[in-house]
Amino acid sequence: MTIISLFQKVDVAEKIKNAPDSNYQIGVVIGSFIPFIILIGIAYWMYNRAKKRDENGY
Repeated sequence: MTIISLFQKVDVAEKIKNAPDSNYQIGVVIGSFIPFIILIGIAYWMYNRAKKRDENGY
């Protein structure tokens, strides 16, 4: 069930249009950027780990 929820299409523009107030809009925007921030963090961690491994000669 959780895998299906990862592939659902979310219409951010529709959510913002029907938002009750501006705080909801801010939450939707932040929530839509969180997955990208996590992926960037994982990519940086992998790059940094590979760089250290190369410097140490492993």
